[in-house]
Amino acid sequence: MGAAKKLPARLADHPSVRAVLAARAADSGTDSGSGSGSGNGTAPAVVDADWLRELCLRAGADDAAAVSLDHPDLAGEREYAEGALPGTRTLVSLVVRMNRDDVRSAARSVANHEFHRAGELVNDAARTVVRELQDAGYRAVNPSATFPMEMDDFPGRIWVVAHKTVAVAAGLGVMGLHRNVIHPRFGSFVLLATVLLDAEVSSYGEPLDYNPCVECKLCVAACPVGAISKDGDFDFLGCATHNYREFMAGFTDYVQTVADSADAADFRSRVTDAENASMWQSLAFKPNYKAAYCLAVCPAGEDVLGPYLDDRRHFMDTVLRPLQDKAETLYVLPGSPAKEYAERRFPHKAVKEVSGGWRKPAPKEDATQPPGIP
Repeated sequence: MGAAKKLPARLADHPSVRAVLAARAADSGTDSGSGSGSGNGTAPAVVDADWLRELCLRAGADDAAAVSLDHPDLAGEREYAEGALPGTRTLVSLVVRMNRDDVRSAARSVANHEFHRAGELVNDAARTVVRELQDAGYRAVNPSATFPMEMDDFPGRIWVVAHKTVAVAAGLGVMGLHRNVIHPRFGSFVLLATVLLDAEVSSYGEPLDYNPCVECKLCVAACPVGAISKDGDFDFLGCATHNYREFMAGFTDYVQTVADSADAADFRSRVTDAENASMWQSLAFKPNYKAAYCLAVCPAGEDVLGPYLDDRRHFMDTVLRPLQDKAETLYVLPGSPAKEYAERRFPHKAVKEVSGGWRKPAPKEDATQPPGIP
């Protein structure tokens, strides 16, 4: 029995309904509308992996790989992926590389512009992939690569999908000591996005069988608040309080300072003109990261490693030391390990105690939460 015979007459006679059924009949030789259940019902049940990868590269990604939502390392993502796209079966990880010297610049406006522009590019690539998957008959969703996120859940998990966890499971890199994914070729200079797809793929990526990290520990030396330790421990609050000063909780702390100030003079005694202008810039354009130095100094990755191997001293003098020597304000929680470390290790940098803006218990460290990029 054809699909049209199952429909109420007023619906079956609608011009749009007739057009859809006619198109299905032309594609499949029947008006039953049977198919994979994706999109318009005519798409193959399994997406060809080579076609999907070429689609991602054509859309603007520098690398891409798919991983099944059933992968054991993604058990924690299932609830959230299915919440965003019911019926999700595959996660497609996209990589867009960043310009290294922009990210390494001690001029934070240069580095932040690169972060934001690369974020736009990877979001655009993911959106293009979703559009083509949709046109091919599949259901797909591209959660934001960075912000916006689900702020109703703050300070808990605010991201829809953990892009780093997905990328590692798909074989596009390994999580480094600095809590950023190290791509085997592009190193740490990548931003990630994820596409949720309601179909299986003919083949999936495999996790790397080696770690691109060269254990140089430059990320440890670069962090201005000592959030990264040589033995692998990570101080989430130390990182978030400083690097995210003009995001989320840091903005809340700023607003509280405004509210607590008796008058303009009192406010200006608490907040410098430079801090005020920087917050305005983050609000008017896009939020600025205060550091992400750990990512900037990382020499790992085949496209990145050469200069470090050629002359390690020169690499440290030109990449690491400008960030260490930069005069800047470091934001720390009172009595925190970050405060003690910053004052001891970087006496030339101003250290400012802030509340961090945490009203609820602050989130615990999570490998999916990066020190710089979500």
